[in-house]
Amino acid sequence: MAHLPAHAGFLRQGAKECLVTTATAAAVNVPLLDLKAQYATIRSEIEPVVKDVIESQYFIGGPKIAELEAETAKYCHAKHAIGCANGSDAILLALMALGIQAGDAVVCPTYTFFATAGSVHRLGAQPVFVDVDPATYNICPESTRAAFRCHKNIKAIVPVHLFGQAADLDAMLAIGAEHGVPVVEDAAQAIGTEDPQGRRVGSRGAIGTFSYFPSKNLGGFGDGGIITTNDDALATRMMRLRNHGMEPKYYHDEVGLNSRLDALQAAVLLVKMRHLDAWSAGRQRNAAFYDAAFRAAGAADSSVALSEGGLPLRFPKPAVQGSRHIYNQYTIRVPAAIRDAVRQDLADRKIGTEIYYPVPLHLQKCFAHLHYTKGIFPHAESAALETIALPIFADLTQAQLEHVAASVVESVRNRASSAR
Repeated sequence: MAHLPAHAGFLRQGAKECLVTTATAAAVNVPLLDLKAQYATIRSEIEPVVKDVIESQYFIGGPKIAELEAETAKYCHAKHAIGCANGSDAILLALMALGIQAGDAVVCPTYTFFATAGSVHRLGAQPVFVDVDPATYNICPESTRAAFRCHKNIKAIVPVHLFGQAADLDAMLAIGAEHGVPVVEDAAQAIGTEDPQGRRVGSRGAIGTFSYFPSKNLGGFGDGGIITTNDDALATRMMRLRNHGMEPKYYHDEVGLNSRLDALQAAVLLVKMRHLDAWSAGRQRNAAFYDAAFRAAGAADSSVALSEGGLPLRFPKPAVQGSRHIYNQYTIRVPAAIRDAVRQDLADRKIGTEIYYPVPLHLQKCFAHLHYTKGIFPHAESAALETIALPIFADLTQAQLEHVAASVVESVRNRASSAR
């Protein structure tokens, strides 16, 4: 039996499980994310800085924005950081700065949040979807190469660092260089993520885009986003584009957006940045606990197909040595035939879950005009039917972790047995 931490003796393979008792289970509530618990630990730091901004009445631009941009550039190992209104606008501004326009094509994975392709569409450009790696759920290099063979006028690649792990950026940059197109890193879920060489996401492509949506590892008190780049000209243009294309005041050589980050958000985020690494470490500890519990119960990681046997449960493939996975999501995989029933079992035990993402982008109704067909991207389509995101936030208690792990194993075993 795989080794479990001493406090995780509630699972035993080959013997009767000492699962959380019914009485205990009824008392344990595990939301998918608990921002109130996080806020309780930093309230004394947050309230004074919010008050300072209110007293200053300086809500748009100003020193807090400049400070956050400088701190973010340093943290992401980039030369510049430019705040904006949200993570979707971050992608949009990046593509605008690179000159993407109507009639162009942009490669992006089909298994990701809608904003990746939605931002392409907003410019009148065509999203060119590609499949994902079945073990990491990140963009597939071979599918990306195939896209260039099948589509003309591709002007950019937008890989996504999904769930807090780094995509294969070496491959993406090589493909981009081969075809003379820039790479925009969608790092909305991945601030602080590192590749196996220790390079932070958002520091290697032409532009990196990040989201401060409240559910992110570094989330604000509302919408917000930021863009990173090492290119002085791109930084200057994105600063202009986020403010109606205005430079100097009331002079417009091009049409931009009203996409400025509020000073209140910057003040909050500066406080939260001081805790970010500790929160990410907490998520990593929780992920390690789940990994050990599921492995001890007979599960395998996502590099092993469900068809290969054992407990029909796959936990995330371990991060490559030297890399840093920040676990914005902890995503397991179970057979499609039992996925929804397992989610219902967990809901009955007061465990929050989510499906990221139930419909790949190439099958979304709004992109029907692109004429993609079901079955064309099998790995993304299977992931959409088989994955479940579990609670992973840093403030989970030991009782909550044990309740989740035990409940998942019990449900998967029972449902799989019934499905035979």
